[in-house]
Amino acid sequence: MLEMLRDLVAHKGHANAALLTAIRQNPTAVSDPELWALLHHILLANRFWLLTVLGLSFVHAEEARPSPSFDALIGRYGSTHAQETAWLEIATDGDVARILENALIPGGNCSVSQALVQVCMHSHGHRAQCAKLLRRHGGVPPPMDFILWLTTRPGAEGVGASSDSS
Repeated sequence: MLEMLRDLVAHKGHANAALLTAIRQNPTAVSDPELWALLHHILLANRFWLLTVLGLSFVHAEEARPSPSFDALIGRYGSTHAQETAWLEIATDGDVARILENALIPGGNCSVSQALVQVCMHSHGHRAQCAKLLRRHGGVPPPMDFILWLTTRPGAEGVGASSDSS
């Protein structure tokens, strides 16, 4: 189970990076408030689950602050992914079996492994919505399928980068 969770989170990082790069390359998409709101929602949910897994406080008012620029938003995605990856590198089967308790979790609790699957599936669904919005602006969404990612396992290049290079 732990290896599958590592794969899912690594794929999420790659897919987020690929999508953010494609959006960054489309000035109309970058300025779309609906797309920004959706990207921020994905990040906010990801931050909730990450901080909960790490046993840290999730301060909604602090986490919900909009990023001042698209590059800053990308940077937040990058740092979040780096924290997830660092934790998963040392996580054990016992760590992912641990039960999380939080009033914001539907039902009040779930295991860490369930939380990680939730954040990956949640991000996946919203990335599809972002891809549709990018198409509306004439952009071409990158391939983001998990099964394609498995063939080469590229990393999350671009996440956290502050220049227009890819």
